[in-house]
Amino acid sequence: MIFIGELRTPNIIYYGNGSLSKLGKVASDLGSKALLISDKPMKDLGYVARVIRYLQGGGVHSITYLGVDSETKDTHVEEALTLFKEKECDLIVGLGGGSCIDAAKAVALLARNKSALIEYMGVENVIINDPVSVIAIPTTAGTGSEVTDALVVTDTIKDLKMMIKQPKIMPQAAIVDPSLTLSSPKMLTVATGIDALCHALEAYISRKSHPLTNTLALSSIKLIIDNIQRVYEDGNDLEARTQMALASMQAGIAFSNSSVCLVHGMSRPIGALYKVPHGISNAMLLSAVLEFSEGSCIEKLAQVGRTIMEGMEQQSDVIVAKETVFFIKKLCVDLNIPNLKAWGINEEDFEQSLEKMATDALASGSPGNHPRVPSKGEIIDLYRVSFTNDYSTMKLLKK
Repeated sequence: MIFIGELRTPNIIYYGNGSLSKLGKVASDLGSKALLISDKPMKDLGYVARVIRYLQGGGVHSITYLGVDSETKDTHVEEALTLFKEKECDLIVGLGGGSCIDAAKAVALLARNKSALIEYMGVENVIINDPVSVIAIPTTAGTGSEVTDALVVTDTIKDLKMMIKQPKIMPQAAIVDPSLTLSSPKMLTVATGIDALCHALEAYISRKSHPLTNTLALSSIKLIIDNIQRVYEDGNDLEARTQMALASMQAGIAFSNSSVCLVHGMSRPIGALYKVPHGISNAMLLSAVLEFSEGSCIEKLAQVGRTIMEGMEQQSDVIVAKETVFFIKKLCVDLNIPNLKAWGINEEDFEQSLEKMATDALASGSPGNHPRVPSKGEIIDLYRVSFTNDYSTMKLLKK
């Protein structure tokens, strides 16, 4: 059997504390007038002003759009696109969490292509024209959007999270300065960190994984397990923040070149309908999905376990796989992850939305990459389990 792997990344990645200083040179090579897409918190923290200064230092003028919030909406994209065209920009800089970077990618796509975003879901409608160049600057360690060829935007009319994945969406450049993540509050740090863990886990167990993505995914998983509780307990721990930023980037490259699976497929509808932060909804689903999947990816779960836990070398794959699932569930306990009911979602409303959520999850394509491909009914069952799943009762198996 002949195997051909593929690895796509931005043309250039700058990583490390202080790497934001590279922005002026990178931007001047790509354009002369940038639309900076960000949000109000980034302005309040002074990050927007810093980015503008670096752009000016490179001789690049800038226009600012700060309308994005925690979830990228089609309305944000439309507003920013109008500004991009009116001000005759030729470059886009996305500064912030995944929502800001995804908005930047979406504007870049639509600025050069006439179809509506929803038409690019799936693989039928391929992006023809190269999008406008994007420089992605993350301020959270979680989404990995700075190094992926995917974007997620909510269709506010259909209550649908549109996931679009095509090679042309990849940013031209990524600048990953871990010091920018110091401002992330505790809940956002947990949400984005768990999101990165889900990216890495799903990239590793995906049907589309390959040796290069496996290497990145396992490295990411190890870094996250070693550092997520450190940043949760002390947000000023720059070394832990640095390792989490690296892990997030590795996970982003891994899943972009492999795929996400069932957790993400089920998570997007929850975010669209109930506004649960993406990383938190991932964590709420993770326990049920891992238990559902365990028998179909024992060897890989065992390898994860041997990477993150000591003393597993002599245990069988079956035992280590079970330990791995319990270890990750215990992590969710330590990070105070609630279930969907505890988040405040009305149970009757949730039941009425199950059919739509399961349909939308399957339509995203992500569940089809899972080691155990679920039916619609199984997805509905998993939603119900996740609604009342009580992480606080979890106990690690005895060795």
